[in-house]
Amino acid sequence: MTTAYTTFEDGLADRFRHAVADTWTITLRALHHWRNRPGVMVFGWLFPVLLMAVFIGLLGGALGGSTGGDYIDFVLPGAFAMAMFFGLEGTMTAVSSDAAKGVTDRFRSLPMSGVAVVAGRCTADLINSVVGLAVVVLAGLVFGWRPHAGLPAIAAAFGLLLLLRFAMLWIGVFIGLKAKNQETVTAVQVAVWPLLMLSSVFVDTATMPRWLGTIAEYNPLSTTTTAVRELLGNPVVGGSFAVDNATLLAIVVPVLLVAVFLPLSASGYRHLRR
Repeated sequence: MTTAYTTFEDGLADRFRHAVADTWTITLRALHHWRNRPGVMVFGWLFPVLLMAVFIGLLGGALGGSTGGDYIDFVLPGAFAMAMFFGLEGTMTAVSSDAAKGVTDRFRSLPMSGVAVVAGRCTADLINSVVGLAVVVLAGLVFGWRPHAGLPAIAAAFGLLLLLRFAMLWIGVFIGLKAKNQETVTAVQVAVWPLLMLSSVFVDTATMPRWLGTIAEYNPLSTTTTAVRELLGNPVVGGSFAVDNATLLAIVVPVLLVAVFLPLSASGYRHLRR
């Protein structure tokens, strides 16, 4: 007679395989929604390009003089970071919508990994952001921007951008789970714009009042933007701790944001009540 038994390692491996399979199922669900709203998806990818075109075409002549070089070299790294930052809104809206419609509760009632619901959303949104970033890069090349660095530096720059997006994912998941209604989501979406403008994405912080420029320099958007500018070989004017250590801050700050908002999101998912 043969006795069948399952070891602890086998059980752990099975749970991991199920979690991966469930995560991919949730990811495909999110990706299938792209087919139902292609216009929304394309507009989301093109919106950073439209904003970038406005600043380059209409405001670049007035703003470019303070950047110490061509304005397009200054603003493109900012446009890349902006595209990652805007992903926060998509994640927040999708998570809030699923929770409000009872989709998240339905997932929680199914015999599936609880991690997969959030991880699937994060995977789909990261894929979406990679496509959006590729669109901005392509548009930048069409506008005449060229990186002044080798492939390792370019790869490091885009790694920092994806790290920023990863941090925005968990902030978006947390806010989406906590938002009580669409009005709350809209209020947070409005607040995104002052945070964008209070950064070095479009203008040199040296042109701001000193106290305001200091705040802007420590904005995670600014530290990632400055680090990407340095890595891509574009002009950066230093002199402050935030600017001189931008690459370090572009790693540490997103990691800290993930360390804070990932457990908060997991707790919010476990205790979700709508």
